[in-house]
Amino acid sequence: MTEEITKRLPRATHEGILHIGDKEIRAAVLENGQRVLTQSDVMRALGRARQAKGRQYYDADVNMPAFLTAKNLKPFISKELEVTSSQIEFKPLKGSRAFGYPAELLPKVCEVFIDAKEAGVLSHTQVRIAEQCKVLYRGFTVLGITALVDEATGYQEVRDKRALQAILDAFLGKELAAWAKRFPDEFYQEMFRLKNWQWRGMKVNRPSVVGKYTKDLVYERLAPELLTELEKRNPRDEKGNRKAKHHQWLTEDVGHPALAQHLYATIGFMRASSTWEQFYRMMQRAFPKKDTTMLLPMGDTDSIA
Repeated sequence: MTEEITKRLPRATHEGILHIGDKEIRAAVLENGQRVLTQSDVMRALGRARQAKGRQYYDADVNMPAFLTAKNLKPFISKELEVTSSQIEFKPLKGSRAFGYPAELLPKVCEVFIDAKEAGVLSHTQVRIAEQCKVLYRGFTVLGITALVDEATGYQEVRDKRALQAILDAFLGKELAAWAKRFPDEFYQEMFRLKNWQWRGMKVNRPSVVGKYTKDLVYERLAPELLTELEKRNPRDEKGNRKAKHHQWLTEDVGHPALAQHLYATIGFMRASSTWEQFYRMMQRAFPKKDTTMLLPMGDTDSIA
């Protein structure tokens, strides 16, 4: 029975140690993405024994940490804090079971003790905790604790990959869409004007460098690694051709509207520019590439008759 219960516990995928002041607090990221701090280390960081004795308590969540249930702290504890302060049981990378608290709890606990100390309502023992809370609080904020845990556990790399994947999933469809005209003729007409090329209409094959410019001006600026993913999904065959246009992989609800908005903004900059260099500088300022910080203008000198 115990083994079955353990199997149902959320598992830690990443573990590490937070260094805050002279304190070390073991941290973990669970498979559901929740960040936790181990219960025993939180207690030690606050200078507390595991159980509080000889103190009056108010009627709160039974899983609420004992150090928060003192009656003199109640005015400083929000309902939200009561709800989110329950301990979490999980399966660590090593061992069968561990206990922790949500990572965001610790900064909020520190706020409670600091506020209560300023109000002059703490006991002698609680004042010592409040002093320790000041030290801890300097090391993080409510918004920063998640980043600290991610850095300590190495989860930041997974987090960034998941965030990127979410963006790509929003922009790119699972299946290839039917072809539809997405690039206005004016986009290419303005490009030709700025490059001092002779415009012969859309029915005339455009030079290969136009494809290079299109990738640069559009796909590299819509979303991080979007072009890289498109190149994977829509590779060239042995003859150098692609089976579809890149834009056919974009989603109707996010990808295509973003493309349209970007194209019309780009065309606006083209209209306002007298030279390619002037236009490109405006693009770099307004729509920097998502995959690079390089700000040098393209020096391509290709031309056509």
